Amino acid sequence: KNIYNVDPGDVFWAASDVGWVVGHSYICYAPLIHGNTTIVFEGKPVGTPDAGTFWRVISEHKVKSFFTAPTAFRAVKREDPNGEFLKKYDLSELNAIYLAGERADPDTIEWTQKMTGKPVYDHWWQTETGYTIAGNPVGIEPMPVKIGSPTVAMPGYDVQILDEAGHELPPGELGAIAIKLPLPPGTLPTLWNAEDRFKKSYLEHFPGYYETGDAGMKDEDGYLWIMARTDDVINVAGHRLSTGGMEEVLASHPDVAECAVIGVSDSLKGQLPVGFLCLTKGVDRPHDEITAECVKLVRDKIGPVAAFKLAVVVGRLPKTRSGKILRATMVKLADGEEFKLPATIDDPAILDEIRDALNGIGYARG
Repeated sequence: KNIYNVDPGDVFWAASDVGWVVGHSYICYAPLIHGNTTIVFEGKPVGTPDAGTFWRVISEHKVKSFFTAPTAFRAVKREDPNGEFLKKYDLSELNAIYLAGERADPDTIEWTQKMTGKPVYDHWWQTETGYTIAGNPVGIEPMPVKIGSPTVAMPGYDVQILDEAGHELPPGELGAIAIKLPLPPGTLPTLWNAEDRFKKSYLEHFPGYYETGDAGMKDEDGYLWIMARTDDVINVAGHRLSTGGMEEVLASHPDVAECAVIGVSDSLKGQLPVGFLCLTKGVDRPHDEITAECVKLVRDKIGPVAAFKLAVVVGRLPKTRSGKILRATMVKLADGEEFKLPATIDDPAILDEIRDALNGIGYARG
């Protein structure tokens, strides 16, 4: 109720696999305990049978509150950029859309709001926490939305931004996001049969804190900004840069439906960013024109310090079945390192496509 603003009797839909934590918390337990109708959905936002799947289910079942991952809307936007399918369905019962599972770039949020006419709320949490760390308490009193931020920490969470030495950073500075112990009820107490790994993975790096593995910052109003996984903060000639910030710029290009930026090894600068661009359906301009525009866009918005000079157009990005982009695997592929095929990958053939694209710009030669 406090986050998703549903009352007993309302229809709530979390469009996740039941096996993921969203399915666990927000398809099974929470809605049923709260007296809501819950929807169990098998399929994809596009191709089962078309890019109108979400709108059809929302219309037919009178969904009041809808929760999915940003990547789902990127897929819909890519297939149906003008929202033609949406026009066929009545979304009058829908109050709001909630996004989580990965960073929600402003372009995706703005497109979704424009197409649906509904408020879109980003919120941030993890499998380990089981429910919202930072969000907008719409069911109590909506806070002003800052697009790109999941809003503020919810009760029970003391979220801090720390430097490598574990010192709190001032507003506006990028650092590791950590939660001061103790964690609130309902979060993980340990890892199954792996207490030592639990301590090493989450508690040792910053004593007295739970390490989230995400990087970001707070602003002057206390709003949290999740920029990337800690592993996705790259070091270019001594400058710590967020790949999420670069992705945000690339996603603003009108021909780009979805993108990913990774850091590849470089003997001179340590790491260099490489961008992967998936184009909106129907775009038939030369790829080198689009990549040149994207390189210029990053240079103009972030500056020469980003050293962003390489971008390549690909048909699709490697993802888990829940829609998370497999950036760490892409980095190993680019650097010619051995890697284990992720068990949760949606389609292993995509990695061959990424390897071919990287070969074209001089990487993945190993």
